[in-house]
Amino acid sequence: MRRAIFPGSFDPITLGHYDIIQRGIPLFDELVIAIGINAEKKYMFPLEKRLGFIKEAFQEEPKVKVMTYKGLTVDFCKKVGANYILRGLRNPGDFEFEKAIAHTNRKLSEIETVFLLTSSGKSYISSSIVRDVIRHGGDYTGLVPDTVRT
Repeated sequence: MRRAIFPGSFDPITLGHYDIIQRGIPLFDELVIAIGINAEKKYMFPLEKRLGFIKEAFQEEPKVKVMTYKGLTVDFCKKVGANYILRGLRNPGDFEFEKAIAHTNRKLSEIETVFLLTSSGKSYISSSIVRDVIRHGGDYTGLVPDTVRT
């Protein structure tokens, strides 16, 4: 079975994330959207909300599972039997950052990282931009799936 995880904080899930997930579904038998929990990070949306946004967005997709984890991503991969990590790339800066993480993960385990380029119309979207728009009362609805409501 080709099982992959798509890790992130998803605070909140964006149309960029959604794009990568939708395009990743045909590549794997199962895709686990893995919400990482970092006690030192301050989130805009509580974990339950983030879980709900994602579960609702993919409720009709049987190949998508949503889980949470703490600790190293490669340890979570081993726990759920995932052989792949799916990551999205928006720009060259993302590539350099993600490449270093992928090399480290490969050094720690046998897990391969698969990169997909975000579709051009969504490559400017990030969770931090969405949070900033929300904080300032802007219209964020064109940046996130319909399931994200504040």
